[in-house]
Amino acid sequence: DKTVQAQILALLKALQQKHQLAYIFISHDLRVVRALCHQVMVLRQGEVVEQGECERVFTAPQQEYTRQLLALS
Repeated sequence: DKTVQAQILALLKALQQKHQLAYIFISHDLRVVRALCHQVMVLRQGEVVEQGECERVFTAPQQEYTRQLLALS
């Protein structure tokens, strides 16, 4: 349910800011990744394809595989 998901993400973000937490967040939901993460790592078959600041990777991906993933989302 999208409402519950939004509440959980808001809670995680609030806890992250309040307690300066770091998360390792593994997901195929790129919208959620973009909303929650500061850094992102794109993997393909267990290999790192691209990594960097989340906004940079989402707005100016350097690798074709990353561009393909973003186009599908």
